[in-house]
Amino acid sequence: MELKDILAIAGQPGLYKYVAQSRNGVIVESLLDGKRMNAPVTSHVSALTEISMFTEGEDIALADVFTKMYAHTGGAKALSHKESAERLKEFFGTVLPDYDKERVHLSDIKKAVAWFNLLVEAGFTEFVLPEE
Repeated sequence: MELKDILAIAGQPGLYKYVAQSRNGVIVESLLDGKRMNAPVTSHVSALTEISMFTEGEDIALADVFTKMYAHTGGAKALSHKESAERLKEFFGTVLPDYDKERVHLSDIKKAVAWFNLLVEAGFTEFVLPEE
């Protein structure tokens, strides 16, 4: 399983693994419970490799943020996304000190931490972007 096959679906909790193309969308499998479903063409589906975070300089790919989190935690899960706002911001500021505090909201940090924990739980050890 590669990071390019992991999808986020707007309005749906967790992350999903791409399984196959269907006639009216894509078939995905939840990383949370392994259940499969059809994500209709009208759903906003994003591959994690297409998502980036705002920084004071150039935006950074989410895969690179996950790599920094993995190095910071030593390969373990990070703190829970349900921690206090102060702890989450402190953790994220340690991992990515130059993140744009104006444009990266607490909800973005929570989502990044929750997704990172899901991926680590699913066995991910490398968060690489596909070759151009």
